[in-house]
Amino acid sequence: MAALRLLSLSRRARAILRAGAGAGILIAVLVAVGGGAFVRGLAAVSPLTVAAALALSAVATVAAAVRWHTVARRLDVPIRLSAAVAACYRSQLLNSVLPGGVVGDVHRAVAHGLDVGRVAQASRAVAAERIGGQIVQLVFAASVLVIIGARAYEPVAGALGLAAVVAAVVAVACAASARLRRALRRELAHARIAFGGAGVIAYVTATSIVVVACHAATFVVACLAVGVPASPPQLVAVALLTVLAGSVPLGIGGWGPRETVAAWAFAMLGLGAADGVAASTAFGVLATIAVLPGAAVLAASARRPRAVRVALPAERPETGVAFRQESSA
Repeated sequence: MAALRLLSLSRRARAILRAGAGAGILIAVLVAVGGGAFVRGLAAVSPLTVAAALALSAVATVAAAVRWHTVARRLDVPIRLSAAVAACYRSQLLNSVLPGGVVGDVHRAVAHGLDVGRVAQASRAVAAERIGGQIVQLVFAASVLVIIGARAYEPVAGALGLAAVVAAVVAVACAASARLRRALRRELAHARIAFGGAGVIAYVTATSIVVVACHAATFVVACLAVGVPASPPQLVAVALLTVLAGSVPLGIGGWGPRETVAAWAFAMLGLGAADGVAASTAFGVLATIAVLPGAAVLAASARRPRAVRVALPAERPETGVAFRQESSA
């Protein structure tokens, strides 16, 4: 019953609840390790680390845009690569400063959908490329852990296993509802189109690996700036796990779950929870600075009027409604 009441809440209310939960987690971490770890992380940010974060973020953003461009073209809602890069920067900025961590993705899906007149299909393209990216991220992280020796990093491997179990439980819960099963079959049909062909899967896999590798490298930069006394395999292990935690839709920009997981993983590996929080704090600041180019995209899109085309029935059979509308964004 509690879950049903949560689902009935408005989108804004759910976002506020997620932000509140993230803030609560962050306060708990602050109480546990003290404020010194956060100050240490902030002090580690320097022009050199900012430059590294900006460069790594640029590579990751282009890779994410290529992934979206590829999937969108398969679903017949094409977008120019340059426009995709700009929209991804804007999306990342919104995700980092607004509650929930997905507002930016919703925005770019709707904005692109209005541009091409197919909001539902454009939303499917964004959802498909994000879900595909998350799957690749999990598989990539698990594979790297096996290569570097998962037995030596049981906490990290255990966390990945728990994530897989949670995903399986959610899938089973969806399968138990006839309505959700019908929706799932419909979306799977679109997914087969989106990811049909070895070439598309190779593109999505390669670009997703680049994205997660750049984020993990940024976390390693933060660790080195803080002065974490860890071996390269340990840095890779905690970086992959912390980046995964940052994608949990709680708090704002990953703050809260990310620091909690970093503190736990560092402590379990004998590196100290305070070091984990300091590194995660530096990473959070660097990640936010790295997506600031999205502010320029937001300002430009706010000044530029845009014609919005809505498709005819032949172009959008799933709605059966056709009209054209002019709007300013």
